[in-house]
Amino acid sequence: MAFIFTKLEIPEVILIQTDLHGDNRGFFVETYKRSEFKNGGISEEFVQDSHSMSVKNVLRGLHYQLNPKAQGKIVRCIKGEIFDVAVDIRPKSPTFGKWVSAILSEENHNELYIPAGFAHGFCVLSNKAEIIYKQTNEYSLKHERGILWKDRTINIKWPIESPVIAERDSKFPLLKLAENNY
Repeated sequence: MAFIFTKLEIPEVILIQTDLHGDNRGFFVETYKRSEFKNGGISEEFVQDSHSMSVKNVLRGLHYQLNPKAQGKIVRCIKGEIFDVAVDIRPKSPTFGKWVSAILSEENHNELYIPAGFAHGFCVLSNKAEIIYKQTNEYSLKHERGILWKDRTINIKWPIESPVIAERDSKFPLLKLAENNY
């Protein structure tokens, strides 16, 4: 098995292409192998897996956790299709406030590595989508924070017209006002 690791425009965010083997019976794909991920530049230990489901036009994000519970993530869509986004929120970074995206789907089997120090969000392009996350830290409500998904200083080009937003996500602050200890 082999993975292809591609650094995006923000090089700390890595698109991971998997090696799918399939025939008329179905398919097999490895989604994580510590040794290969380490060779591909992803050496963190993952301590929690999560699974979510959302329907068409749902937009979730932009979420992150403060230190010492900051999370790196590997995101994968196992049903449907999503537009997945990572925003650099590290104030001293040359790419602070910039974003990158990838289409993740059950068809392409791609994954996205998003390190700690980035906010994460996605919107659902298909009728329904299921997403699996590997995380480097356990979820902590006390450390959970967010940034408004439509912050004009970030200017994400979301590919949906009328997103369905959770009330809490619609009340997140702008990046310049968000609590941040990176």
